[in-house]
Amino acid sequence: MKKSVYSLVLMDDVIKAVDDEAYRLGTSRSNLINQILAQHLSCVTPEMRMREIFGQIEELMSSSFRIQEQRSPSLMTVRTALEYKYRPTISYKVELERSPEVYLGTLRVNIRTQSAALIDMFHRFFAYRAKLENSYLSRLGIDSYSCEIGDGSFSRKLINTGALSGEQAGEAIGEYIKDLDRAVKTYLAAPESFGENAPILEKNYRALLGRYII
Repeated sequence: MKKSVYSLVLMDDVIKAVDDEAYRLGTSRSNLINQILAQHLSCVTPEMRMREIFGQIEELMSSSFRIQEQRSPSLMTVRTALEYKYRPTISYKVELERSPEVYLGTLRVNIRTQSAALIDMFHRFFAYRAKLENSYLSRLGIDSYSCEIGDGSFSRKLINTGALSGEQAGEAIGEYIKDLDRAVKTYLAAPESFGENAPILEKNYRALLGRYII
């Protein structure tokens, strides 16, 4: 979203109140004034769009997910525990672009565990999942799929087709996280029998793509 520099003459008391509120919110004076004016004039700012997306994601998360508070308006993290000894956690971190073009943002998935065996299973699952997603998106003519598997982590870009409103984008991301969480938990619970469950999980992913490309 394009920005330009303007000069404004404001009362000292107004500036002090703005600065105090900007500090509380962790933002800048200019950004806060921009948000206040945009809201008053019914303009949509990046912060408003991101709040709408995150609000929809939060609404879709079930009691099995715990939402972690973030100071950044572009970031949201949800956590969930695995049914595994010591109950390790998986976190899903969504970071949105202020001005989305090819991508809405990035999803990062991390597993918190000291178990080398569990981390290895995590890597094997996401190698399978990335291949699956890339294959189905390619069939739909989407060639911008981008992901990376690291040490106990998986990240991928969230594709922007330009066809989704803020609310729809939030729903798409939320449903994608739920589908992904269901699949990874199924795999980690019984990797030796995953072949029996894979067709059902693949069908669920196809159904998700039938509604949203993300």
